[in-house]
Amino acid sequence: MEQQHTIPAGYRLNAQGHMVPESQIRDIDKLRDDLVKDIISAAREEQQRLSTFKVSAMNQVTDFVDLSAEEYGVEYGGTKGNVTLTSFDGRYKLIRAKGEHRIFDERIQAAKAKIDACIARWSEGSTDQIKALVDHAFRVNKQGRIDVNQVLGLRQLDIDDSDWIEAMDAIADSIQVTGTSAYLRLYERQPDGSYKQIPLDISKL
Repeated sequence: MEQQHTIPAGYRLNAQGHMVPESQIRDIDKLRDDLVKDIISAAREEQQRLSTFKVSAMNQVTDFVDLSAEEYGVEYGGTKGNVTLTSFDGRYKLIRAKGEHRIFDERIQAAKAKIDACIARWSEGSTDQIKALVDHAFRVNKQGRIDVNQVLGLRQLDIDDSDWIEAMDAIADSIQVTGTSAYLRLYERQPDGSYKQIPLDISKL
């Protein structure tokens, strides 16, 4: 965590952590400093507003879903708590989605060894292609982890081999759920009938 400094009047803290008298700082550097800090301060306020909005909206959706189920017998919930609600005129749609954070435990290495053994045993011409596909799936991402979705894509391959099937089962067994996240996505219907997401990400505005 960044250390907080008490900055005396007439001084500014530079990037090296030194107190510098404002009289020794160029006007353009002070203007840049003010600009950046003003925008960051405003962004912090918007971030807090969005966070408050998300919590409020999520609670409202939960309350409505509970009310519908208890008083009207209407079930909105989908798989893993996903919910889609649409306005009466169909113009707006919101989706509450819950996603799992999944990683592989040490058993994934045993699964990879089983897969490599299968490839080594096969003599079909497609072996090199399958090996390339497997190597791609087991690449490590920026966080230094194997991407769960990439590896699970191998389970869609229709390969009728007992060792391969055993390896696919080992992949499934090695998945560990480390947590969940809740997402709220808002959509507006376009003239062509499709739904376009209302962006809350500043980079998509």
